[in-house]
Amino acid sequence: MLINPIINNLRSIFIYFLLWIILSAVYIAMLIFSLRVNTEVAAYDLIFILLLFGFGIILWYPISYLNYGNDKLSWLVVSHLFSGIVASALWLGLGYFIITSIIPNPDSYIKFFKETIAWRYLIGLMFYFLVTSFYYIIKYYTNLQERITREAELKNSITEAELRTLKFQINPHFIFNSLNSMSALTTIDPESARNMILKLADFLRYTLANNEKQKNLLSDELKNIKLYLDIEKIRFEDKFEYIEEINDNCLDVQIPNMILQPLFENVIKHAVYESFNKIILKMKCCKENSFLKITLENNYEQKSSSPKGNGIGLQNIKKRLELIYRYPDLLEVKNESNLFTVNLFIPV
Repeated sequence: MLINPIINNLRSIFIYFLLWIILSAVYIAMLIFSLRVNTEVAAYDLIFILLLFGFGIILWYPISYLNYGNDKLSWLVVSHLFSGIVASALWLGLGYFIITSIIPNPDSYIKFFKETIAWRYLIGLMFYFLVTSFYYIIKYYTNLQERITREAELKNSITEAELRTLKFQINPHFIFNSLNSMSALTTIDPESARNMILKLADFLRYTLANNEKQKNLLSDELKNIKLYLDIEKIRFEDKFEYIEEINDNCLDVQIPNMILQPLFENVIKHAVYESFNKIILKMKCCKENSFLKITLENNYEQKSSSPKGNGIGLQNIKKRLELIYRYPDLLEVKNESNLFTVNLFIPV
């Protein structure tokens, strides 16, 4: 059962009391100045107001059992009409019994009560339907907030699952390439294969240690990238050179975990692997407006297949950035004059 919103916190109790004090004052004033009832009778009649005060709290509990979303409208109307009639009769009967029991000479009051019983009954019905309407509004609002919260939690869970899936798509890609390279080096150059295994172990240790993190410092990600390039350097030797131009104020900025690796994988796969000449990988980083701009550019041979901007690595980066930061255009790809450039924009 839902907790009564009136007694759920002190603020609601205070507001409820304040409203009934005002209602009581208006009721007494109406009896004295409009109906010309003496002050003593008006004071006794205040018992009806106190009973309504209690009924207002009690009415929440039967209402909380009625499902206004699934029950038929006709059933709800009939149920509340019957309940209103019974509740109003009970209110009048109980108030009449209490007042006539405590008044020394009830005859005058009984006459006054009989003369005003019709509008009292209408007040009881009006009060019942006002309170029930108010409670239904509260139920609707509470259910709406719960639904919004559940939908937000579900959306976050789906987003987290998508991010995990995207990371798992990226990591095995590099691991498989490294294992194939180590397999080839085992017979050709055992020492290089051994160094490659040790560096791969360090790389995987970092990956596993930070797997649950959503973001890492750029400085930490760069250390891991250098491990990756050391591994590929064993495989390709002097076929590529890596240059950094990174402003110091960029190093302590957090970026998505493992977001840079597929950029370098893309260069190795589409430029270094297919080239006979040296490939220069240049990474630049600076703060631009409210973004951290990370640029990776590399040359490539015209005769080789040009780097492709729609591979799984770049697609995953774009999707991850959109999921994390809610911006659609945080990845920019350019291919001009044998120079392939990728720009990442990280909100800071």
